[in-house]
Amino acid sequence: MAKTQLNVRVDEDTARAARERALARGMSVNRYIEELVRQDAGEAGRTFVDAASDFMKQYESVFAEEFGEARGAGEGGR
Repeated sequence: MAKTQLNVRVDEDTARAARERALARGMSVNRYIEELVRQDAGEAGRTFVDAASDFMKQYESVFAEEFGEARGAGEGGR
């Protein structure tokens, strides 16, 4: 995957913390920041899935009433 350079400005304490944490994990600061962003992006995805799951649990009876009890219809071949 092609890399893009991103320049950010942070205060010295934040920069020091990033360097220390990256070093403790045996990785570069670039890799450390990249992983933090990926984790944060993943959190948004998990939040969406959790909200969708809660919605489906809350309205399961409404969907069953509207569309029938077809739940598990395609699961026999697993």
